[in-house]
Amino acid sequence: SDVYKRQVLTAACGHEGDFDATGTFEATEVVVSAEAAGRILRFDAEEGDLLTAGSQVGAIDSVQLYLRKLQLERSAASVRSNRPDIAKQVASLREQIAKQQTERRRVENLLKDGAATTKQLDDIDAQLKVLGSQLDATLSTLRNNAASIDENSSSIEVQIGKCRIVSPISGTVLAKYGEAGELASVGRPLMKVADLDRIYLRAYFTSDQLSELELGQTVTVTADFGGDRQVDYPGRITWIASESEFTPKTIQTRSSRASLVYAVKIAVENDGRLKIGLYGEVKL
Repeated sequence: SDVYKRQVLTAACGHEGDFDATGTFEATEVVVSAEAAGRILRFDAEEGDLLTAGSQVGAIDSVQLYLRKLQLERSAASVRSNRPDIAKQVASLREQIAKQQTERRRVENLLKDGAATTKQLDDIDAQLKVLGSQLDATLSTLRNNAASIDENSSSIEVQIGKCRIVSPISGTVLAKYGEAGELASVGRPLMKVADLDRIYLRAYFTSDQLSELELGQTVTVTADFGGDRQVDYPGRITWIASESEFTPKTIQTRSSRASLVYAVKIAVENDGRLKIGLYGEVKL
């Protein structure tokens, strides 16, 4: 924006140590690792490429998984073709059960009039129990066969999906650790991706300065490009460490005697010039 451009000022000379804290620029980095074992068939990402979240940049050999998927599909087709027979069996059993229930009511009425025996009723109850068990078993077989194939198919689909090399975030490829033709193992790093649009300065402040800091606070961040070339950027504090740590050797603070400092993340809008590892200063 025009407002942002007006805020970015190129300094003609250095700030002569006029800063409250220093640090280096960082970005959210993600190491993408292989989720399947096999030969890398394709790996199109190159260092410096811009990737979008979810974009596929390569593939690991999944031929064996694909063949298993075809086999499962044939099994599913076989089960589907057998379902009409099972449906006929189920219909026949239900018809027999309905007839036995009708016969039971008839015998029950006859028993009340003394024209039938208790054994006749017991025999019908036993037959109904057998038919009910047969019906449950037939339905269970049908459900289990279908569920087993669906579950296996879903599992294969998941495994095939893991053969795709995909960037989980939108960002720039910082490093590439594999090439097409190499063997990948589960967990092997393949590339490192970072979102360079969302860059931040990790600066270190002393405990005396904490009272001057709060989340969302706007500060001035100066990027040092070497020599007398420095550029000011507006920054916003997004995180303040809850615990202190020893001052990193490469970091300077306003008080050089301070040994314990607090890390602070300051979000900065990247105009394309800011790079990971670049030195920066903060002015409150």
